[in-house]
Amino acid sequence: MANVERGGRPPEPLGATAVGTPGARLRLARAGLWAVAAVLAVRQIAVVLSTPRGERLTDLETWVGPHGVLHVTGSLYDSDRFTGTPFAGLVLKPLTRSAEQALGWGWTFGTLLLVAALGLVAARALPQPVSRRTSLFAAPVAICLLMLSLPVRNAFWLGQTSILPVLLVLLGCFAARGQRASGALIGVAAALQPTLLLFAALLWWTGRRRAAASLGAAFAGCTALAWAALPHDSYAYWVHHLAGVGLGGRADALANQSLHGALLRLGLSGWPETVVFLLLGATVAVLALRRAVRYAHDGQLLLAVAVTGCAAIAAAPTAWQHQLLWVLLAVVGRVGRRASDRLVWPVAVVVVMTVPARWLLPEMESLYPLRDNAVLLAALAAATAVPFLLRTSPSYRDPIPTAYAPPVPARWSRVPLLPFLGRVLTRPNLLLEALLIRVTYAAYSQVRLAATGGTISGGRERAEAHGEQILDLERVLGLDIEHAVNHAVVKVDWLREFFDFYYTSFHFAVPLTVLGVLYWRRPVDYRWARATLGLTTLLALVGFWLYPLAPPRLMPGLGIIDTVHGVQDFSQPDYGTLTALTNQYAAMPSLHFGWSLWCGVIIAIVAPKVWMKALGLLHPLLTCSAIVATGNHWVLDAAGGAAVVAAGFALSYVFQGPRARPKPRGDEAGEGGGPSPASAEGRYVAAE
Repeated sequence: MANVERGGRPPEPLGATAVGTPGARLRLARAGLWAVAAVLAVRQIAVVLSTPRGERLTDLETWVGPHGVLHVTGSLYDSDRFTGTPFAGLVLKPLTRSAEQALGWGWTFGTLLLVAALGLVAARALPQPVSRRTSLFAAPVAICLLMLSLPVRNAFWLGQTSILPVLLVLLGCFAARGQRASGALIGVAAALQPTLLLFAALLWWTGRRRAAASLGAAFAGCTALAWAALPHDSYAYWVHHLAGVGLGGRADALANQSLHGALLRLGLSGWPETVVFLLLGATVAVLALRRAVRYAHDGQLLLAVAVTGCAAIAAAPTAWQHQLLWVLLAVVGRVGRRASDRLVWPVAVVVVMTVPARWLLPEMESLYPLRDNAVLLAALAAATAVPFLLRTSPSYRDPIPTAYAPPVPARWSRVPLLPFLGRVLTRPNLLLEALLIRVTYAAYSQVRLAATGGTISGGRERAEAHGEQILDLERVLGLDIEHAVNHAVVKVDWLREFFDFYYTSFHFAVPLTVLGVLYWRRPVDYRWARATLGLTTLLALVGFWLYPLAPPRLMPGLGIIDTVHGVQDFSQPDYGTLTALTNQYAAMPSLHFGWSLWCGVIIAIVAPKVWMKALGLLHPLLTCSAIVATGNHWVLDAAGGAAVVAAGFALSYVFQGPRARPKPRGDEAGEGGGPSPASAEGRYVAAE
């Protein structure tokens, strides 16, 4: 476990490599990434320091503030406000004298320096060999991911110390000179976070027994020092609270992403829960350490450290959000023999560690156990299940390449603007697609809500004024048919029920069905269709933001009957607030009609039968009728939806070029009648 191999340091200076000096584009991209990292850092500092005192750095103020627990003469653990070890209290006590306004600034900037150091050390610890591009981009990308991650943001906000143990472990593994110094650094980290004693086993089983002994000695020394200085506190922590069990918030809180917290949330309690937790924790620790030793011997020491850290999360009685950085480090592992599968694991880890858990899965009660334990499940997967590739595997450096359709000629020489967005012939990974679609839709919902200032009825006055403008324009054009159609449909019960059902049921079902069929039968068309749908939705979000519009059903005085949602009480200021998950004033353009028109166009283009094409085009016609009949949209909203769909297809053409069209069946076939990799490119020709 030599330092060069452990640290992943290039054997030659950063500026000299066999690949040659990076070009202007590479330098520009690297500068851009550093700029993004700087912006994220400045934003994080601004968010913390611009928050009124008392609402920021709450844990830090609780500990070292003028009336914090570290000022109290009694035990630190007379209440559950202090959750650190006695050694952590001993380290923090000197700060109590300077616990004034400047402490917030000093602590925040100090935390920023720790994050930057952590990113730099992690970037230099990547297993060799790494490409020139990776060596240049690793540090800014690592710092950006750390700044975006929920544990770092939580640590900034609360004033927590959880970044320091992670940094000490990485410094001990990848920067320290000699085994004694390496073990001592990790031992200090374990004195701050006891479950990190698992690293002693990793060091011992990888042949670094002197470092393991040094780790134990450093941990014992720090703990003994704290016991001598704070004997009553040490007894309370190690004996009364069993190494901190029960301190802090409720153990079954969602923020506790350990096996103990998950078992409590599942309904287990008492001695059965304790037995199950101890058995599961021990099993996870043993399996994770065996895997970590294997990866360490393979030269992937950063991955070994991450796997061990994930085991420490699962096996700890409490693992709060700010202590979960180990999962993010597991992003360095490579998974999958195909090049197209390489992004699945890193994207899944980044998403789990950077977005709220409620974004990951739909609001369905049956999925709550998965949603509520998402980080724990990621940690367990990294520790025990994910089949990370060894460097000795042929697929580690040379995965099965992705097949692309041949270049497609376009009408204009500058199209496509982004030629690297090639038309991949194979299906994208289903798990990755489902995850990205879910997160994208959650972000879309949040942007829709933010378009009215974060509250659904926040833009009511402006939206109603825009509604009057639309109504006046429709009167000029002779399109003001909403009232007449709405009241005519209300008089026919079966027709009203049909349009209500169509409006509420087909909006998501048909687009998802189209995407599903294309994914399974037409992978190239799936990617093209998905891109057009994404661009269409993005343009619609701009419309929602710039032009909030009240639909006919929420326009006082028009007499429109809301057949879907029921009668609205216009005397209440928040009468339009039907749900906390959507913006009722996002009517222009109509994505109800826009998505249906997208479905109709896609079906008309790719469907093999005339009746299928006709049925597909019938969907937007029925949707347009439904949104008007139910009072949910103006006629011009449908025109706006058609405009963004047309723009979405146009932008897709500009960015990616013309769609690739498959040759007739039978021209090229692989074994079993399906396309073979060798002939896949020949199955597609240019399609304007």
